[in-house]
Parts: sequence; structure tokens; C-alpha cells
Amino acid sequence: MSKPKSFTAWLKTHADQHNAIGDLARDVSADPNWPSRRGRQGQRDYLEECGAVTGAIETLERAWTQYESDRASG
Repeated sequence: MSKPKSFTAWLKTHADQHNAIGDLARDVSADPNWPSRRGRQGQRDYLEECGAVTGAIETLERAWTQYESDRASG
């Protein structure tokens, strides 16, 4: 049984998508300060501290919901 991917690793696999989650994945991939290990709230706080627009924060929440759904069904 393989170890489940972290949220950040999962998100980066969506970088080729042409939608909001793909945009977020590309931004995260390019950000050397992205807090991979801070979890959902830590990542949300990071976006807020960086002055991210509301849409980016909403996309993070949608991505986490999708990630958790994928993990539950995987």
C-alpha cells in the first residue's frame, strides 16, 4: 500500500489544467515559500498574509475538498 500524496503533491499534478485549480497549482509550484506542511488552515493563512484575492482562497478550499474526496475514494 503506497503512502497517500500530500495535498501539495496532489495539487501540483493538476498544473496542466486550464481552470482555477490549475492556476493555483502553477502558482504553488512556482512559490518557493509555499507552506507544504502547514495543512489547510496554514496554507489559507499564508494566502491571506500574501494578499491573495478571495477567488484564490476559495479555490484553495475547493481544491482541499476535492483532495479529501480523492483520498477517501482512492
